[in-house]
Amino acid sequence: MRTAELGRNTKETQIKISVDLDGGNVSINTGIGFFDHMLTAFAVHGGFGLNVEVHGDLEVDCHHTIEDTGIVLGKAFDKALGDKGGIKRFGSFYVPMDEALGFCSLDISGRPFLVFDAVFPEERIGGYDSCMTEEFMRAFAFNSGITLHLSCPYGKNSHHMTEALYKALAHALREAVTLTGSDKPLSTKGVL
Repeated sequence: MRTAELGRNTKETQIKISVDLDGGNVSINTGIGFFDHMLTAFAVHGGFGLNVEVHGDLEVDCHHTIEDTGIVLGKAFDKALGDKGGIKRFGSFYVPMDEALGFCSLDISGRPFLVFDAVFPEERIGGYDSCMTEEFMRAFAFNSGITLHLSCPYGKNSHHMTEALYKALAHALREAVTLTGSDKPLSTKGVL
């Protein structure tokens, strides 16, 4: 079973996340409406079962809530993937969202890295700071062991641009976690 359940409690956030790589219910509650919308889109477009419950210090701002959610979600994906045997490992996807275009290419390699290329015209989308998209993606990549490249080469609306990136990540990740029928990791080393 490709599932994981994790929690994390700090003075800034209390987080519970469960993930099923092969589908299931989706329930998201972070206290940030737009972030809930993005995580829901991520789960639905990736075909993942995902339950996220977060209580964060939103009286400060959205930073800790979003970054810490990325940390726990990344660790949950890493745990659900186990030794990463029998998956495609690589995934790439383009998502057009009206005037914006989002692209994601990733490698579930065990070597975390982030290349992020997007400049958002609006600083905020509801209670979500646009700059937190990169922070979330970094936290997710580094805690899941994924080499992650994301770009939005053009767009005029921060909502559309951000949503295109989350959906591109979902589709690329869905491709990468697809089972191949082998039980071995896709690597000349024999391990990842």
